[in-house]
Amino acid sequence: MSKKRTPYSRKARHPTGQALTQERPTGIILRPVLNTGYSNGGASAEKQAMRGYWPIRSSPKSDVDVNLNILRNRSADMAINSPVGAAAINRYLNILRNRSADMAINSPVGAAAINRYRTHVVGAGLVPSPCPDYRLLGMSPEEAAEWRRHTKAEFNLWAQSVECDLYRKHNFYDMQDIAFISSIVDGDAWAAIKYRKALGDNPYTTKIQLFEASRVCNPNTYSLIGALNEVEVRNPKNGNRIINGVEINTDGAVVAYWVADRVPYDPTENRNIKWVRVEAFGRKTGAPNILQISHEERPEQYRGVPILAPAIEELKQMHRYSTAELTAAIIKSYFTLFFKTKDAGEGLPNALPEAFGENEKVAFDQYTFELGAGTMNELPPGYEVQTVDANRSLSTFEAFVNALIAQVGAALEIPSEVLLSRFQSSYSAARGALLQFQAVAKKRRIWFARDFCQPVYERWLAEAVAIGRIQAPGYFSDPLLRKAWSRASWYGPTMGMLDPVKEVQAAKLRVDYGFSTGEQESAEITGTEYEENIAQLQAEHKHWQGNGLNYPLHQNVKTEEGGENDGEK
Repeated sequence: MSKKRTPYSRKARHPTGQALTQERPTGIILRPVLNTGYSNGGASAEKQAMRGYWPIRSSPKSDVDVNLNILRNRSADMAINSPVGAAAINRYLNILRNRSADMAINSPVGAAAINRYRTHVVGAGLVPSPCPDYRLLGMSPEEAAEWRRHTKAEFNLWAQSVECDLYRKHNFYDMQDIAFISSIVDGDAWAAIKYRKALGDNPYTTKIQLFEASRVCNPNTYSLIGALNEVEVRNPKNGNRIINGVEINTDGAVVAYWVADRVPYDPTENRNIKWVRVEAFGRKTGAPNILQISHEERPEQYRGVPILAPAIEELKQMHRYSTAELTAAIIKSYFTLFFKTKDAGEGLPNALPEAFGENEKVAFDQYTFELGAGTMNELPPGYEVQTVDANRSLSTFEAFVNALIAQVGAALEIPSEVLLSRFQSSYSAARGALLQFQAVAKKRRIWFARDFCQPVYERWLAEAVAIGRIQAPGYFSDPLLRKAWSRASWYGPTMGMLDPVKEVQAAKLRVDYGFSTGEQESAEITGTEYEENIAQLQAEHKHWQGNGLNYPLHQNVKTEEGGENDGEK
């Protein structure tokens, strides 16, 4: 097998590979190409488009951790440069702004995979619905409903203020959006729970600090793409293994995280990097000090994988293909004339330039040539233009690209109709695609709420009970009661309705047969609070009556005589 060049020097021996035996004077090392694990796709070292990837499928540390930075960088690149990857994020702010604006304005597929997940999973933010186990707590349903209303109001006092953010920039619902984007682009997102003095009208000291995933890394490692000998190091004080910034004990349990005080690979920073060891859980409370928002795919895997990793090669090649076809179409549309002069300095006939306006002309220079709409160029004596057949057929372009998009969508669990926001088939097919993606979005919503929203809610609730703003007897004395008080459901964006009448009728049947509740249907159909809707309807009903009007009644609304009304006659 031919040997491939790698762009940086590596001297470590891979546990499942051969030694890197040949080193050139320039520092370039040749190694055998072993394509296993993620290297068969997004991390391929053998395919032309994927040069620079070296994963070997052996252990999660080798497959994931060695290639994690590569996958992050290329996943972020796909999120910015690919028409299907959607403008999303990059560690360089100027690139993010310029390319995001360019993709959002000029790309034919301006919104795609990353933004689809973002919109359908978190939307404007997951909203909590406290639901204490009132039976276990010895409460009546009415008492539980009142406690739920009060707790939600208190939570929004904290969550809707920027005081919940350590940086005082975002409220909790905006932080959800940032954390989710980081988790799918970088593979995992990170949040530290800290306490600072309460300011202003906000009585809470709980603060959330979001920070870059690349800051969680092994101490004293500076490799840009992750050298083999830097994936795992040892803590010299206790002998624990540290894998990509995650310290584990002899059982493999996470005990601490190593966090750099800045992004290690920042060319704009000149100050030295310092690492801080943060224990994963509080010694007294057992509560998490740092939240890792990720979903691992394999046992013994300690860092997440970017969601675009399985489709990186297809996304990049599709982008190149689309760009090449667009460039070819533009060139084909140009009308360019080349004039050959017999003698140097003779120049062009005066009549020809008059065929174009002054702003369309170019300066005639025998050694400067341009292609453009209506461009004229003067050739030096003795030069001729050899024409090339520019006939191109784009008849297969759309079908081919759509086939690739379908493959990418299958890998990312996004139906191609949803990925392109193009529903051109029947109602049943469109609804089937939406339902299929909604199931995926719900799954990821549950994961995200489990990793980020619920732990944050529990830390806030603990403080609210401790300072006496919320009454929860037995919260600190019994872990079972604490769990009963802490239960909450998290509702996100609705799926949308292709046929509102059918959707509402289906929701009514689910409630009638006990398969769902009014609260759940209100949250999923309109994103509103069921109890607030009822209270508002009651007020509107009285307003109609106060103005001498009959409120329109639905057929399931009982009249004063006790019978059912079929609606206004």
